[in-house]
Amino acid sequence: MNIPYRTRRTINRVGTVCLAILMVLVVFWFCFVVYMERYVVYTQDGAVLDMSFNSNDLTGEVAMPPVSNQNVSIYFNEGANSIELGNALTQLDGYYVDQNALTTDIAGVWEDLEALPAGTPVMIDLKGGYGSFYYSSHLSDAISSQSVSVASVDEMIQMMQQRGFYTIARVSAFRDYNYGLNHVPNGLYMTNRKGLWADSGGCYWLNPTDSAALNWVASVVLELKALGFREVVLTDFCFPNTDKILFNGDRDAAIQDAAKKLMTMCGSDTFTLSFASSSASFPLPEGRSRIYLENVSATDVAAKVGQYQGEEPEIYLVFVASTNDTRYNDYSVLRPISVSDVLEAQKNERKEAG
Repeated sequence: MNIPYRTRRTINRVGTVCLAILMVLVVFWFCFVVYMERYVVYTQDGAVLDMSFNSNDLTGEVAMPPVSNQNVSIYFNEGANSIELGNALTQLDGYYVDQNALTTDIAGVWEDLEALPAGTPVMIDLKGGYGSFYYSSHLSDAISSQSVSVASVDEMIQMMQQRGFYTIARVSAFRDYNYGLNHVPNGLYMTNRKGLWADSGGCYWLNPTDSAALNWVASVVLELKALGFREVVLTDFCFPNTDKILFNGDRDAAIQDAAKKLMTMCGSDTFTLSFASSSASFPLPEGRSRIYLENVSATDVAAKVGQYQGEEPEIYLVFVASTNDTRYNDYSVLRPISVSDVLEAQKNERKEAG
């Protein structure tokens, strides 16, 4: 068949235009897929598209190491808040600064901390479940939070050290989206082996039996220990409560073994490695360690203490309370920093009356 010259030119032009349009569409589709990837959330039911997912805390820059303070002045008091800094653990009576306070009212936190007497126990959140760090970390896998002023927290830590507070850092252990995302082999897989299991918040969990995961947790603890923290509390120190993860071993035994290994790597005669738990019967590893109990109502304090199997529950059980209820007072207790002005005023009144 003989196609006229003009017809062939027309066909060639149409083909060229169609090819160009196709290439533009391919590029557009690729860019669209990359853009939408940020809204993909992996849950126990598989991957879903969540356009409302907040990824502010999932990105950031590797932080630089903080500038060390070579001239730190330490002040001690002999008041009700005073903590013995010798080898023996003593009962805690202090306050905590959670991630919500750091995000929404950091100026108020500053004011409350500055009003506390020297030696007061203060626990501060420094790493959340998404794996974001609220302070400047020099760890290579550390990603700074985008919702908390890291620079302000760094200054706050220095102030707490200068005031001689008994400083406690609270960090998430095995619930860690950022580390799990970048180190998939160290996480807990879904039973169908199609990827890492994620909880309802879209967070991945690390495998407590994985040596690299334990080394990562230990590196965070050791960094905080080097920064001068007297105690580190590991939250999310457990397996997630689900049957949709690929793990066939004894979960309780695995957690106990992980606690022992971390104590071996991080513990010392002057540093306390503690664990947040839902049960007061959590078996503490040998060494300086406490059990931190959260979300326990005042009416359940006695029942929780009854679960404890060791000695001196007033020292080794720490209730992270949300109220001023006096039923916590027979044991170690930490309350929100926002109520510190009221409680410190009451302590001063009792001291003057006595």
